Amino acid sequence: MARPVTLCTGQWADLPVEELCKKACNREGGFGFDGLELACWGDHFEVDKAISDDSYCARKRDLLEKYDLKLFSISNHLVGQATLDNIDIRHKTILPEYVWGDGNPAGVRERAIEEMKNTARAAQKLGVDVVNGFTGSSIWHLVYDFPPTPREMIDEGFDLLAEIWNPILDVFQECGVKFALEVHPTEIAFDIYSAKRALEALDHREEFGFNFDPSHLIWQGMDPVEFIREFPDRIYHVHMKDASVTLNGRTGILASHLPFGDARRGWDFRSVGRGGVRFEEIIRALNDIKYQGPLSVEWEDMGMDREAGAAEACQFVKNVDFSPSDVSFDSAFAD
Repeated sequence: MARPVTLCTGQWADLPVEELCKKACNREGGFGFDGLELACWGDHFEVDKAISDDSYCARKRDLLEKYDLKLFSISNHLVGQATLDNIDIRHKTILPEYVWGDGNPAGVRERAIEEMKNTARAAQKLGVDVVNGFTGSSIWHLVYDFPPTPREMIDEGFDLLAEIWNPILDVFQECGVKFALEVHPTEIAFDIYSAKRALEALDHREEFGFNFDPSHLIWQGMDPVEFIREFPDRIYHVHMKDASVTLNGRTGILASHLPFGDARRGWDFRSVGRGGVRFEEIIRALNDIKYQGPLSVEWEDMGMDREAGAAEACQFVKNVDFSPSDVSFDSAFAD
């Protein structure tokens, strides 16, 4: 049975959610998606309203049903980023005003922590059991080990993860909701080994797993399939996103402080199927671990029209997905 193909709405939050529903749906003139992964910004899903208004989640469900769109998860990457980060002016542009407040870092972090707890409660009210997101990282700036970093500084970063996120995850546990960290540069877990250490710091508690996104792994030089095989019981959600490495002797893998879309970068995101990710191998690995959740297109390609790209990406994912065989090809020769 084919997995549902959904659209992550974070990159479309400039559009009112109903307008996006019309565009994304699997009706004539729509992109063809089976559902949405609602982002907790814009008017797509507002955590504060979900908590304060008992009819909010029902109205949101009714809107999706109006366009025959399913819902499996919500995403709160932006607020999650502020729970562990070293807060500065950059965070003002991504946080709700009531979380940013006066910008005092301690207050921002405290409010972000409470908002992530409320995100679990809102997800429960909405009837979804996965929240995708970020954690941020207090030690990301130490990723290049110079000046030499005492190991205890790295330890402190993972200790802070446990200190801040265990109470958040307690609420997730109470609500029957899981948190899926998108393993990503600038997060406490950005590759296989840092993801293992994050799990260890949290005592492998069941509420914490991963939103698998191959685009963030391939440009670091990893085979994304290896991530799936390393964490078969922790893949709680899947993003379908592509990236292309474009090293040519002048470009660098650290991207030279150049913005996405600049041809001088050593890598960039691509529409699904137009980069270097081997999606067939990913589908085979997902079949091996019996992942049956949605395949959610997170569309980020600065060089391509997003509406044409979204429609093409939806069809690509539907074409590349397949169910595993229920028989051995040589079963006819069995005794």
